[in-house]
Amino acid sequence: MTDHLTKKEHEGFIRRTIELSRRASLEYCTGGFFGAVIVKDGKIVSEGMNRVVASHDPTWHAEMEAIRSASITLQSFKLTNCVLYTSAEPCPMCLAASYWAGIEQIFYAASVEDAFEYGNFDDRPIYEQLALPKEQRSLKLTQLLRDEAIVVWKQYQAKPDKIHY
Repeated sequence: MTDHLTKKEHEGFIRRTIELSRRASLEYCTGGFFGAVIVKDGKIVSEGMNRVVASHDPTWHAEMEAIRSASITLQSFKLTNCVLYTSAEPCPMCLAASYWAGIEQIFYAASVEDAFEYGNFDDRPIYEQLALPKEQRSLKLTQLLRDEAIVVWKQYQAKPDKIHY
């Protein structure tokens, strides 16, 4: 947890994310102005920067890279007692990934509104879509072959050595 860290230490981690965002957006031109670090026990265990443009991958956000790298470094798909610091408020994908990873706290610098105003990054339509019932969303979801899929789920459910996550 971060309860024992000082404001100066938190600000130092945020400054590192801002530096990574500067590199991604201005120096390397790999993507938008986003940087992130994962901290455990007061130490950075991973870093990430936006690489959407360079990789042609819409999911290569700074937070996603930091989470993936931390999971490898810590050899765990649960980042227990880890904190995410990011140069901007996480998008819906990165926020969801933080929940999946078990991140305990997020510190961010720029807001969603700042990302829109200064970079034309607009996550608002995604938040609006997620708030709608799935039948009303613009991305249509169509269920097929549920019974066949459930067969595998039941086999997984019965598997005595499955890993819970």
